[in-house]
Formats: sequence, C-alpha cells, structure tokens
Amino acid sequence: MTRFDADDPRERQKLFADAIAAHRTRASAFLTLEAEHDPEIDGEDSPAPWVQFAESTFNVDVTDDELDRLNDVVDDFPAFRIDQLESPEEAEATNVRITARSDANRLAAFADRMFRDVYGREDDYRAWVAAI
Repeated sequence: MTRFDADDPRERQKLFADAIAAHRTRASAFLTLEAEHDPEIDGEDSPAPWVQFAESTFNVDVTDDELDRLNDVVDDFPAFRIDQLESPEEAEATNVRITARSDANRLAAFADRMFRDVYGREDDYRAWVAAI
C-alpha cells in the first residue's frame, strides 16, 4: 500500500478494500481503521472512532445509541451477523464482534457505513489505515 488516508467516499472505500487485501495477503493479526477525531461528535476527551478487522470479524466499541444504529447497518448486510456483545461494568461502551465473510469491497463498504451511520460521520470524513 502506498497511501494511508482518504476523505472522498470512493477513495475511502478503495483505501479500505486495499487495506483489507493487504491484511489478508500479509496474514497480519488485525487491521485498524480510524476516523478523524471530531470533538463535536466524539466529545472533547473521547477518542476518535475505530474499526478493527481480523480474519472474518469486525471489532468495534459502541455506546447504546450507536449499538442501535449498528444493528440497522448489520441488517443491510445479510451475510454479516453480530456474534458477541461485551459490556464490562467499568466500561462506558459495548464491545461488539461482527462476523463478516465477504470480499474486500463489501467489507470496505460495511466499514464505511459504520463510520457514517453508526459514528455520525459526514460523507467527506477523513479516515486512516492505522495498522495492518
């Protein structure tokens, strides 16, 4: 891979698909995608949203409201399913594991939808491939 960020919807999905392909080719432990921190959406002291992918599983942390929106996104991808929810008492979020067996383009589209629909990003948000 030669680039690691994008803010155009088509370029961002291509970036995500390329990162997923690189993750698979390298057989890396996981892939991490991050959206640019937006204090108006994320809060001043909260981290930017991230999405991890490993083998055939997405891993995300979401609030209760975000979980409701995530369920709606998963419903639009029939081959994907939520397999595990963990909500430790000391945590403010729920960790969600989503099984997603598909090609890199479909996985990339799902990741982009999570950032836009679950985490409230606009179409022109900037995302980075933080780890492959």
